Amino acid sequence: MKKVALTLFLLMLTVQLFAQQQGGSLSDDVYASGKIYVVVACAVLILLGLLIFLFTLDRRLKKIEKRNLEK
Repeated sequence: MKKVALTLFLLMLTVQLFAQQQGGSLSDDVYASGKIYVVVACAVLILLGLLIFLFTLDRRLKKIEKRNLEK
């Protein structure tokens, strides 16, 4: 029962927050000022960093697994 009440409360809270939004949104302001390219570049750099990290981690794990199988 507590979970249902909490879920309904949070749902009503989010609906109220969406109802208060007036005027232009932040994404419109960023796009209009030309800073959207900076945001996209940062997102791409973060994703590339994560991908490089995952690939290097995968290679390290493969080396460790290969060493363990040889023993």
